[in-house]
Amino acid sequence: MSTDPLPSRTPGHKPGLSAFSAFAATWVFVLVTLGAFTTSIGAGMAFPDWPLSNGSLNPSGWLTNIAMFAEHSHRLSAGLMTILTIALAAWIWRAESRRWLRRLSLFAVGLVVFQAVIGGLRVLLEGVQVAAVDTSLGRLFAMLHACLAQGLACTLLAIAIGCSAAWIRSPIPVGPMVRRLGRVCCVLLFIQLGIAAVMRHSFAGLAIPTFPWSNPDGGLIPEAWNFRVGIHFAHRVMAVVLTLAVVSYAVAIWRDRSASLAMRSGASTLLSLLGLQVIIGAAIIRTMRNPTITTVHVLIGALTLATAFWLTWLAHRDTIEGTPAP
Repeated sequence: MSTDPLPSRTPGHKPGLSAFSAFAATWVFVLVTLGAFTTSIGAGMAFPDWPLSNGSLNPSGWLTNIAMFAEHSHRLSAGLMTILTIALAAWIWRAESRRWLRRLSLFAVGLVVFQAVIGGLRVLLEGVQVAAVDTSLGRLFAMLHACLAQGLACTLLAIAIGCSAAWIRSPIPVGPMVRRLGRVCCVLLFIQLGIAAVMRHSFAGLAIPTFPWSNPDGGLIPEAWNFRVGIHFAHRVMAVVLTLAVVSYAVAIWRDRSASLAMRSGASTLLSLLGLQVIIGAAIIRTMRNPTITTVHVLIGALTLATAFWLTWLAHRDTIEGTPAP
C-alpha cells in the first residue's frame, strides 16, 4: 500500500505537465530579453516606485514611451513568471512522485520571489550611494538581479527536462569526462555572465572601445586602467577561457560513444552560439553599444548557458534519478 498522502502522485511521463514546464522555462528567456533591453536603453528607473508603476498597473503613457514600455513590460512579464512558477510547483507537488523534482520546484518558487524582491530593491534603493564602490545600492542590486535571472533559467530548465518523456524513458550513460567538463563550462559561464552584469551596470560596455585589440595601437593590454577598464578586460579574457572550455566540452561529447544524437547536436549548437556571441560582442563595440545588438548579446549569453546546462543535466541524469530509467 502506498504511503504517499497524495495518491494522485504517479511515476511516468505526464504530457500536460511536461508542456507546461517547457512553457515556463521558455518564458524566462522573454523575461531576460525584456530586462536586457530595459538596461540597454537605460530605462531601469523609468518608474521610481515598485511594485506598481507610477502607482498603477496600467500607468499613463507606457504604451507610447519606449523607456516606460520597456520597464513596465519587464515588470508585467516578471509577474507572469512568478504565477507560472508557483502554478508549476503546485502541479508538480500534486502529480509528481519524485521527491527531488518536488523540492526543486519549491526552490524555483523561492528563487523567483527572491528575484522579484531584488528587482524591487534595485528601484527603491537607487538613491542610496555606496561611496566605496562609487555606485548606488540600487545598481548593486541590479547586478545581483541579472545573475539571479540566469539561475532561475537553469532551475526551470532542469524541471522541464526532468518532466520530459526523453528524460524519463532514456538513460544517457556518458563518461565521467563529459560530466566533468560540463560542470566546468557551466561554472565558467555563470562567472562570465556575472562579470557581464557588473560591466553593464557599471557603464563599462565601451570602456575598451576597440576590438579585438585592447588599445588603439593594436595591443592586447589596455594602456590605462581603472575599474571599468578592468571589468571589461576581464570579460574579454573570460571569453577566451570559455572558448577553450566549450570546444573541449563539445569534442568530449562527440567522442563519447554513449552520447545520444540529441547531445551531439546540442554540442554543435553550443559551439554555434559561442561563435555567434563573439561576433555580436564585436558588433556592440563597432556600433557604439547599439541597444538592439546589446540585447541580443545578453540573450545569446543566456541561451549559451542554457544549452551547456541542458547537456550537463542530461549527462547527470542517472545520478539525479538515483537509478537508471527502465
